[in-house]
Amino acid sequence: MTFLHLFWEFFQIGLFAMGGGPATLPFLMELAERYDWYALQDLTDMVAVSESTPGPLGVNMATYAGFRAAGILGGLTATLSLVLPSVIIIILIAKFLTNFSQHPMVKAVFSGVRPAVTALIAVAIGGLFKVVLVTEDGTLAVKPLLLCGAVFVLMQIKPLKKLHPAVWLLAAAVVGVVFRF
Repeated sequence: MTFLHLFWEFFQIGLFAMGGGPATLPFLMELAERYDWYALQDLTDMVAVSESTPGPLGVNMATYAGFRAAGILGGLTATLSLVLPSVIIIILIAKFLTNFSQHPMVKAVFSGVRPAVTALIAVAIGGLFKVVLVTEDGTLAVKPLLLCGAVFVLMQIKPLKKLHPAVWLLAAAVVGVVFRF
């Protein structure tokens, strides 16, 4: 029953989370509240690991959540069910959209979806900021806020902008270990 439950939940996320990995975050936050598969703090860890490993954010997080819920088969179930709607939709689009891509109705649908995806991502980012930058007692977490500010300021310097994101992730990991975030 757990596998069917994982399949259904992640299939729905894959079906409705348009906009890639970050768009899955609100759905994953909701899952953290409804099930004991992972906690919200685990979600921030999943985002950090997913952003620092190859592959799409949503797929990495589905694999992690499925593994936590039901082991290796749970990870496979969650991952496959997350990507299945996209595969089905891509096949349908490839078959039919080429004939209708310039149709005003199709253009209107995509124009309407973009702001909704932007809002979903903004809500997810706000939720992550709350988990990362606010302590359990409701005060501001100073060290992560300073690190966030420092990285933002450093990334405004032209030569540093050209650094590969992996360098920034590695530097942040070192700072996290050294200063015990």
